[in-house]
Amino acid sequence: MDANGLHLNVDHVAGSGVILSPEQKAALQTSLIILKTHYKFNNVVLWGKILGIKDDYFIAQGSGKDELKDRKSLYSLNCIEWHLLPPATSEMKNKATMVRGRLMGDPSFEYEHTDVRRVRDGEEYTEEEVTIQIKEEDRVSAIVATIDEEASIVPRGAFIKTPLGQVYNNRSFEGLSVAECGKLSSFMHFREAQNFGNKSIKEKADLNPSIDFLDSIEDDIPKGSWSSQFERGSGLVCLRSLVWLGMTFYHVPNTTRFGCMYVGTGEKNFDIPFML
Repeated sequence: MDANGLHLNVDHVAGSGVILSPEQKAALQTSLIILKTHYKFNNVVLWGKILGIKDDYFIAQGSGKDELKDRKSLYSLNCIEWHLLPPATSEMKNKATMVRGRLMGDPSFEYEHTDVRRVRDGEEYTEEEVTIQIKEEDRVSAIVATIDEEASIVPRGAFIKTPLGQVYNNRSFEGLSVAECGKLSSFMHFREAQNFGNKSIKEKADLNPSIDFLDSIEDDIPKGSWSSQFERGSGLVCLRSLVWLGMTFYHVPNTTRFGCMYVGTGEKNFDIPFML
């Protein structure tokens, strides 16, 4: 969610129960401007809020010249002081998936998880216990990176890819029509493409390489993992992820206003196959 006009943008996701207090809005509007200047970001967005037991983590993201690659995530416990999150590695993501339960709200808190593994010893197998430790700060970073990869979306055509491979805001984008907003194929995952190689030659022939460089959410598995509703008549479309409950995307048709915001516990919904 773009930090510019934050007090107006938050209202677009109010239908999902996402609200900020007047004090939080005032603090965020000021601190995000300072954050943008301090780190020399081209753009800053309020990513959302991860609910903890003791405190909540407010997450912001800043981007450089390349909107897709030059992104950094920061967290705050009071909406004023911001701290950089360490880049999420594959090891951090693997450890984070083994830890279950709510976040404590203390970045220095350390989780311990004991895993029993089978080790081959000649022709026999023996079991040994392996203790895994991970700091909550690293777990938050892994959660943010995973949600970005699986549930952060943008309208088709909102970003453009240059021949050099850099991703910029598309200044020619004027918003999706109401008819296009009703199709899941009009919304794309804002990450490096993972399913592009699975398309047939005929499908690739109909694509525009400058704007069709992202994966469509229409191909997400399981089918039905996105819920789409029109609100305010047809003046607003909201998409909600059923895999990451709390992730809401909004777009005002025929305008350039769109954004994502996550407010939840940071726990993945593994029960989705039984919900569909």
